[in-house]
Amino acid sequence: MKGEYFNQEPIHAQIRFQRITSVKPNYPIPGGMRFYSERGPMDVYFYAPGVIRFNFQVKEVFDYGLLVGCKNDVDSELIHSNSSLIIRSGDVTAEIFYSPFSIKIKNGDKNLIESITDFGMEGKSRFHPFSYTEDNSWQISLALKSGEAVFGLGEKFGKLNHRGELITSWNYDSLGINSERCYKNNPFAWSPEGWGLLVHTPGKVMHAVGYAPWSHRSYILRVEDANLDFFFFVGDSPKEILNKYTDLTGKSPELPLWSYGLWMARAYYQTADELLNVVRKMREKQIPLDVILLDGRAWHKLETRFDFSWDPDRYPDPKAFMKQLADLEVRLCLWEYPYISTYNPLFSELASLGYLLKNKNGSPYIHYWTPPPYETLLPQLSPSGIIDFTNPKAYEWYRDQHKDLFELGVALMKTDFGESVPDEVVAHNGDSGERLHNVYTLLYNQCVYEATRLYGHGKPMVWGRSAWTGSQRYPMGWGGDPQSDWEGLAASIRGVQSWGMSGGAYSAHDIGGWYGTLTDPELFVRWAQAGVMCSHTRFHGVGEREPWIFGPEVEAIITQWIRFRYRLIPYVRWCEREAIQNGIPVMRSMVLAFPEDKAAWGFEEQYMLGNSLLVAPIIQPAGNVDVYLPKGDWFHVWSGVCYKGGQVVSFKDVSINEIPVFGRVGTCLPLGPVVQHTGQLKEIEDIEELWVFGEPQPELCRNFADLKWETVDGKIKFIPSQGVKVKLFESEK
Repeated sequence: MKGEYFNQEPIHAQIRFQRITSVKPNYPIPGGMRFYSERGPMDVYFYAPGVIRFNFQVKEVFDYGLLVGCKNDVDSELIHSNSSLIIRSGDVTAEIFYSPFSIKIKNGDKNLIESITDFGMEGKSRFHPFSYTEDNSWQISLALKSGEAVFGLGEKFGKLNHRGELITSWNYDSLGINSERCYKNNPFAWSPEGWGLLVHTPGKVMHAVGYAPWSHRSYILRVEDANLDFFFFVGDSPKEILNKYTDLTGKSPELPLWSYGLWMARAYYQTADELLNVVRKMREKQIPLDVILLDGRAWHKLETRFDFSWDPDRYPDPKAFMKQLADLEVRLCLWEYPYISTYNPLFSELASLGYLLKNKNGSPYIHYWTPPPYETLLPQLSPSGIIDFTNPKAYEWYRDQHKDLFELGVALMKTDFGESVPDEVVAHNGDSGERLHNVYTLLYNQCVYEATRLYGHGKPMVWGRSAWTGSQRYPMGWGGDPQSDWEGLAASIRGVQSWGMSGGAYSAHDIGGWYGTLTDPELFVRWAQAGVMCSHTRFHGVGEREPWIFGPEVEAIITQWIRFRYRLIPYVRWCEREAIQNGIPVMRSMVLAFPEDKAAWGFEEQYMLGNSLLVAPIIQPAGNVDVYLPKGDWFHVWSGVCYKGGQVVSFKDVSINEIPVFGRVGTCLPLGPVVQHTGQLKEIEDIEELWVFGEPQPELCRNFADLKWETVDGKIKFIPSQGVKVKLFESEK
């Protein structure tokens, strides 16, 4: 009923939501129907096969290009009744009930999702199916089945299954990964039941996913935007849903080969000599390395950052410094952020040009740093303006400032920060900070990615912290700022999987943890082992993170894993192909890889690296871990022992030299040579050895284009190239 208050928690009691009581068909549109409601027109139509759009367009707003997939011509039919309209395309139907207004989505005879079914004894629903406020807020209330799991929603570090949680899609400078707050958010969720949901907005979205204080049987979405625009994705598997989502918001592109080598960093190398000494030591010890980072405060003046200039006291001759790195065949990544200190003379110039975000009175907005006690770890930033990427001239200026750095030989930029746009600012395009806040990070990374494409060397990429819908088009991101302890490691492993289930094909975490004193050599080894088995591998944190910091024994173990990382490069590149083609991440949660095996879903710290390898990192002292092996045979890659799937295998006192890694029956693993850097590989990576796990299956080997093979009687037979060793893993007969 209109004007009804909802007396659940205080957050509800303070907000008046008015129900959209009824809708009425107005006229057909391509793929669907335009309806009329008391909130204005609502378009419902098939945007693509298995993709249904619901769009309440109340007023014109700025479009930030979150969507890149064009509307398809989809054959559909309209089926009218007295109480509802069904829009059908193939087996997928969207039924819109006129009064009271509600919806139901089906795939064939299966009911996928529908409006809220939580009713009180008096017959009223606990929340309205669709409601709104006059101050640009909307609420959608959907029903969940008992036990129905919901995944996605960005780079979340807690449970992968968000059932029972209250999640906010809002980018924070979260200063760690120990809470629901995170740097990479995305209002895209999906269920193994066969549906996905994207709220197309730059605004804040709150998700009460079976959250008991609201309704344990409902999924309530609160959207802060003038319009309500959302998409349902229907698919027979989570992979199909992700494919449709990334068709709509963009696939991840191919990354440079060198990005799959080792990245080394710390916060921070204070001088050129300190950094160069680390690189020389890596080369002397024959520890492979491709990229090294000069992080925040490391290459510019703290008081006047950030203006793309080198600190002349520490780097009087950047060209000579870059020449030394090039001679060592190591690429340089430089840190940046989109703020400019008020102490920098450039600040006044940019403000006068209108290149900075403004207060409502037209003055440049001044951003201040974190409050105590965080400034003890991250010294206070000077008061700063924020670049306004909605101004085309400011965008071009910022992009082109990278040109000299790339011409000098810099390989890429670490795009840090970007989460600090406040509600009250006004952008060049007229939007408030409320609409710009989340999407700012997309514009920032897009700008730097474009600079790398225009002025860089080869395939572009960035190394970004923050993200929003569509950010996978400008890869890649790392899971920022874990605590240097065992729980920080476990959370990092969950974070990269969660981002993968939200559209992010590539990810990494800071090996050793970002903050807190790293004193445990066992933790360092276990983190290195997990970090090697990611799409990308980087050591980073406050203080030293080099392999030798805990002595020769630890150094030897980590070195062996780094060398194995380089052997994995041909395989990881195969995983990249599937990401490019189908939107499937390199690191795949168990529910994404095995949606039909519900027993696997609860093992949230193990994952598939591509199709072939199941990785079970050690996340606690003493080397104990329980591993769930899905149905089928699995080969322990270090011992060759074959395990039957469909069971939990407990590993006790696992040697510090290894973690459990299993090869999936029917797949294979191409391994390259151990090299000191990727420049020693050919244009197409060398394959030195092929591990074959049981009888190869064609459906699991479709990305093996680099190998010569033929199908005989429905079975794959590899034709090894000259010099390629084949190792067969076979179960005992």
